[in-house]
Amino acid sequence: MALLKRRPRGGEPRPLITLTDPDGGAAEDYRSLRTSLIYSIAGDRPRAIAVSSPGPGEGKSTTAANLAVSLAQAGKSTLVVDADLRRPQIHAAFSARNLRGLVNVLVGEMPFAEAVQEGPLVDLSLLTSGPLPPNPAELLSSAGFSGVLDEARRSFEYVILDTPPVGAVADASVIAAQSDGVLLVIDTQRTRKSSVRHAAHELESVGARLLGTVMNNVRAGRRGYHGYRGYYYSGGYY
Repeated sequence: MALLKRRPRGGEPRPLITLTDPDGGAAEDYRSLRTSLIYSIAGDRPRAIAVSSPGPGEGKSTTAANLAVSLAQAGKSTLVVDADLRRPQIHAAFSARNLRGLVNVLVGEMPFAEAVQEGPLVDLSLLTSGPLPPNPAELLSSAGFSGVLDEARRSFEYVILDTPPVGAVADASVIAAQSDGVLLVIDTQRTRKSSVRHAAHELESVGARLLGTVMNNVRAGRRGYHGYRGYYYSGGYY
């Protein structure tokens, strides 16, 4: 089991603990998540991983960003893509500019390689959202997005996609169906079980591969534990 401190309220990305405190316990927890993803599925390693949640404010962007950093710290060439074209957060998490990005590539304004930005680590690159479009679902359903994902797979060992919440719009299901697997991020103190079931069924209905759940705000009840713990990875959905 991997544990993190309680995330801040408001749904905004928290400081990237994998960068600010790489030797701390929280960063070690993300390394445990990284190890689970790399080694838990023998012979069929997921490379393009969508990170979503049943609803907003559950920590999906923070999870996506820290997972990408952790992979890069292990020497894996990694691209983190902000595929949330309604409420992008990845540029804020990395304090990056968002003048160009995924949308510019999808509408044909620039090639994929030109839109990708260097990240804070040698093996980490960013593809922010770019300007918000009026038709996110249509862009993500297009052949252009499939092409971007194919090019990203050829260029990087891992592609981490931050998506909108599953329960809010159809975008997440569209992205998930084209990815190699999905991590579902859940806030255990506020997310209803029915919302989790609905999100899982929605993903399964489009043929998405649910890799597991990342649970925030897990209240530890054992003796010796205290306060709130922020993260637990389960390699399957039940």
